[in-house]
Amino acid sequence: MTESASAHPRESLPLDSTAQLLSRITAQLGTQLSHVSLNGTRRFMHPPAQPAPGAAPALVAVAHGSRDPRALRTVVKLLDRVRELRPGLDVRLGHIELNEPLLPGTLAGLGTGEAVLVPLLLGRGHHVKRDIPAAAAAVPALRTTVAAPLGPHPLLVEALHGRLVEAGWPAGETDVRGAAVVLAAAGSRDPDSACDTRRTARMLSERLGGVPVVPAYASAATPTVPVAVRALAARGSHRIAVASYFTAPGRFATAAADAAPWIAAPPLGAHPAMARLLLHRYDRAVADALPAHEAVMNGHLLASA
Repeated sequence: MTESASAHPRESLPLDSTAQLLSRITAQLGTQLSHVSLNGTRRFMHPPAQPAPGAAPALVAVAHGSRDPRALRTVVKLLDRVRELRPGLDVRLGHIELNEPLLPGTLAGLGTGEAVLVPLLLGRGHHVKRDIPAAAAAVPALRTTVAAPLGPHPLLVEALHGRLVEAGWPAGETDVRGAAVVLAAAGSRDPDSACDTRRTARMLSERLGGVPVVPAYASAATPTVPVAVRALAARGSHRIAVASYFTAPGRFATAAADAAPWIAAPPLGAHPAMARLLLHRYDRAVADALPAHEAVMNGHLLASA
């Protein structure tokens, strides 16, 4: 109810003059017009959404954001896959920067209840450790849990392998001599982030049957992708692929692909393994937040996701 309406209650009041009557009519008309948009349609004022009793926490996917318009489309497609895998789950999107909806607005729109924030980021870094928890803490009415970033994880390696095969990697070939991969990542000054990327590189190397996989970075860390490519070529690799360690297209992913001397895999995007990984991170966060007896009771449900 608007301030004008609260100042003029509905009960009958004595009207001593025509002026009082006109004032009352004007106030009521103003209240009604406040709910009408400029095109003449009625604008309904919805309160913040309230969770149903016993509902599962909302899954809030936290993307970085990009000026590349393909990034938002890619993330939306990924979340559509998540909804297909888990019908009925409240799945929402929030960006750290550059794209709408921004994370604070997404969290505010949830009202009260519970939410699990799943970073669409591939390792530990400033955004995961500070920015996302700070955004959650700024909405005290909402009970939040921050899940682990997507990497490292075997499902992430499956997505990387799948994208390489799509780009032309000879999946059935047993002789991999002379082949190598540069794992192109965004980069971070946080040593934990670099540690996570190196671990993913080792896991991808195993998945490829022992092919050398070298991490490289678009910013804030070394080596760069071109430097890594030259180093592998100097060691005798003549088939060097670039694996895109990015969730969605953007400036860094494009620059990394341009440096590939052989094949360049597209970003991970809406690969089926990525959708399963998002739900895995969500389920683990929910289980870790439950009291012990509830976690045991729900364990079979979470494990089946």
